[in-house]
Amino acid sequence: MFPPSGFQNESLSATTSLTPNETFDEESWDTATKCLIGIPLAIIIFMALVGNLLVCLAIYTDRRLRKLGNLFLVSLAISDLFVSSLVMTFAVANDVMGYWVFGSQFCDTWIAFDVMCSTASILNLCAISLDRFIHIKDPLRYGRWMTKRVVLVSIAGIWLMSALVSFLPISLGWAKAKKVSSDDLMDEDPRPHCALDLTPVYAVVSSIISFYAPCVVMVALYTRLYLYARKHVRNIRAVTKSTIKSKSHNNNSNNHHHNMDHKAAITLGFIMGTFLVCWVPFFCINIVAAVCKTCISDMVFKLLTWLGYCNSALNPIIYSIFNTEFREAFRRILLTYIQADCCSNLICKDSPRERCETRRTTLGAGNSNHQFPPPPSPINFDPINRIEMQGEWSGKSSDV
Repeated sequence: MFPPSGFQNESLSATTSLTPNETFDEESWDTATKCLIGIPLAIIIFMALVGNLLVCLAIYTDRRLRKLGNLFLVSLAISDLFVSSLVMTFAVANDVMGYWVFGSQFCDTWIAFDVMCSTASILNLCAISLDRFIHIKDPLRYGRWMTKRVVLVSIAGIWLMSALVSFLPISLGWAKAKKVSSDDLMDEDPRPHCALDLTPVYAVVSSIISFYAPCVVMVALYTRLYLYARKHVRNIRAVTKSTIKSKSHNNNSNNHHHNMDHKAAITLGFIMGTFLVCWVPFFCINIVAAVCKTCISDMVFKLLTWLGYCNSALNPIIYSIFNTEFREAFRRILLTYIQADCCSNLICKDSPRERCETRRTTLGAGNSNHQFPPPPSPINFDPINRIEMQGEWSGKSSDV
């Protein structure tokens, strides 16, 4: 039995009066949520772009940094630049808007670039650890083994392997970009979506090549490097004890070497800790999501994916800021940019002649430090933070 007509009209009018308010609340909440999500992600992208650009500019403009080992840092910075510009920018648009607006064809390309650039970044980190270990463990053989040709071939192999792991499987259909339709969503969201749909076999194989194998190598090398650093510090402490007779000086020397040992532990712990925290969660759920499609929620998967992206923003800090020469190069580049911007906007109150003299003095001081770096002391040698390599480029800007 149907209700009276008056009751139907009252119910309908009540529903109609509440709908605009509910819609307004949902839209305002949705806008605020997009801002809360988009602003931190945009900051991460900005940090990754600026940091990796500074690494490339520092190595290009500073002759002291043009060393063979730093070519791996250039390759790492380029891969992280690709992650931030080709992957993260479209990912933030996809995650904030909630759907894919760049077309189905570009979805496949974006997924392939995501896998390739992330794999190249991790493999470059592994190559840097191997390069540091060989240079510190056996510097004499390092000069014979690590020639410019070997380094360039190694970098080319890293990028070739990354491309094979990404573009080839997607072109063969082993891994495909999943475009979710309205039928799959039961008409809840008819808008297009772009997500990576992996087969279990490809998820396991690609995770081993892209992460687990390089991770095992890095942990083993940095563990041996830390043990070697402790042994080196103990040898220096023994030599210092035999040469220094004063008790006060002996205590100061012990404190100094203890600080070196502590600094080595902190540096290596920060390097490996950041890498593991950023990437281990993602590659664990990556395999689980391929085996069980409904076990990992979409929100968790996106959150851990961005945690891995954060490693591209932290790499310039970890692998460059701990080095004194990189800090000086960053300071020089930023000061030069600030001075040029200040003078171009007529903010400087000095005359043009005085500004030119100041600029010439600053550059002259940088060149003087550039040409005559202080010689390292064998007692103050730090086997962890010192990444100077024996082989150098020819010194021309075209070699970069």
